[in-house]
Amino acid sequence: MHPNLTPRLRAVAELVPAGARLADIGTDHAYLPAYLLTTGRILTAIGTDIRSGPLVRAKETAERYGLEEQLSLRLCDGLAGISADEVDAVTVAGMGGETILNILKAAPWSFEKTCILQPMSAVEVLREELDRLGISIAKEVLVKEGETLYLVFRLAEGRTVKEKPLTPAERYVGTAAAHDGDPLWPEYLALSCRRAERALAGLARSKRPEDAERQIYFSQVLDGLADMMKEGI
Repeated sequence: MHPNLTPRLRAVAELVPAGARLADIGTDHAYLPAYLLTTGRILTAIGTDIRSGPLVRAKETAERYGLEEQLSLRLCDGLAGISADEVDAVTVAGMGGETILNILKAAPWSFEKTCILQPMSAVEVLREELDRLGISIAKEVLVKEGETLYLVFRLAEGRTVKEKPLTPAERYVGTAAAHDGDPLWPEYLALSCRRAERALAGLARSKRPEDAERQIYFSQVLDGLADMMKEGI
C-alpha cells in the first residue's frame, strides 16, 4: 500500500534515483517520500517544512504507512537542518523558482547531489541563475495536471563550464532538444508564446525607462519561440 500521487508529484518521483537517501523540502503531507519508500525506490528520507502544521500531517502519513524508522521529519528552513552526508538526492516541489534558488544557494553542497525541482513560477529566473552558476539541467519533463502544464527538472550534479549561455527563448522554455518527442512540447510552446506576447504588450504601454530592456528581452523570446515552433513542424 502506498499514497496516490498527483501527476505532478508522480513526475517528480520518477526522476528520483533508485536507492537514494532523499531530502524532501517543503514536504507538507510527506506523500512524495512515503510513496518512494513504500514502493521501495529509496532507502530513507528526510522531510522538512518551515511550519509545524504540515509536519503534523507528515507524521500522520508516516504512521499510516509504517515509515517511522525510515522517514525523519524536521522543522527547518529549506536544507538548514540537514547535513550534506545525510542525503544523496533533494526534491523541492511546489514552490516558486526564486524560493527554490534561495534554498539551494543557502546550502551550496546541494548542487553536488541529484536535485529534482518542480517550480510553480519564475521558471525563467530559475533557468537563468542555474545557467549563470554553471549548473546544467540534465533532464526536464512536462506534465499536465488538469488544465495546467508543469515542468520538472533534474539537475546535473556539480558545476560545468558552459560552451555558451542559454538564449532568451531557451531561458524562457528550455531547449527543443530537451523536449524532443515530448507530446506536450507544442502545447507548451504555444502557451509560452501567448504569455510572452501579453508581457510584451504590457511593457509596450509602460513609460518607465527600465522597462525598455524587458521589451527587448521579450521580443527576443518571441523570435526564438517562433523559430522553435517552425522547427517542430
